Amino acid sequence: MSVIDLNADLGEGMATDDELLEIVSSASIACGGHAGDAPTIRRILAICKERGVRAGAHPGYADKVHFGRFRLVIPLSQLLAQVRSQLFLIRWIADELGVTLEYVKLHGALANQTAEELAFAVAVFGTIQGMDPSLAILALDNSQQVRAARAVGVPLILEAYADRAYTPEGLLLPRSQEGAVIHDADAVVERCLRLARDGEIVAVDGSVLKSEARSICLHGDTPGAVELARRVRTALENAGMTVAPVRPA
Repeated sequence: MSVIDLNADLGEGMATDDELLEIVSSASIACGGHAGDAPTIRRILAICKERGVRAGAHPGYADKVHFGRFRLVIPLSQLLAQVRSQLFLIRWIADELGVTLEYVKLHGALANQTAEELAFAVAVFGTIQGMDPSLAILALDNSQQVRAARAVGVPLILEAYADRAYTPEGLLLPRSQEGAVIHDADAVVERCLRLARDGEIVAVDGSVLKSEARSICLHGDTPGAVELARRVRTALENAGMTVAPVRPA
């Protein structure tokens, strides 16, 4: 029986966190950069511990005004300090609660920039490895994130997105472009099934991308997020999949 991980970005101020934590197997928790604060982190980590959901950190550009979705023009040293600060916060709370923090998934503009720029991604992932070599990177498959993680030597979990459109190059279509977010629930479910069964994702131009991703991201800020997540999980299980965390490679 094939295993597929469902992850969600949580602690971002949406009202769906508790319900999504009943459905997903991994939680990427905002840690004070683009969103989130210590009380929110503590609450979500406690629920993860109670329900057996894998906990990960979700750092981004420290820019709550724009939700971390704009690339800040700042020195690299300043950006790396932001990442370290966010990871220190969530790890301190996790240690206090006795929760193991298992992975890091970058958010928004920081995720997109590392997906496109290899040297930049190496610098970010090297910083994460320097803090804790056991932390895995949840990385967009077929992107520079994967190449950087392998170059640095950090554990790697390959990810794909349920409700985001892809370019023919295998990157996410920018949110500024029409069709970047897929709102058709039937289409999202079918994309997840095709990825899980066949390792394929259809890009916006109709080309077929091959993917080895075994973790699927479900966004908490998508309209109808909880019902969509339930539908995806039910469809995967009905197709013979086990929804559970996948081990890093």
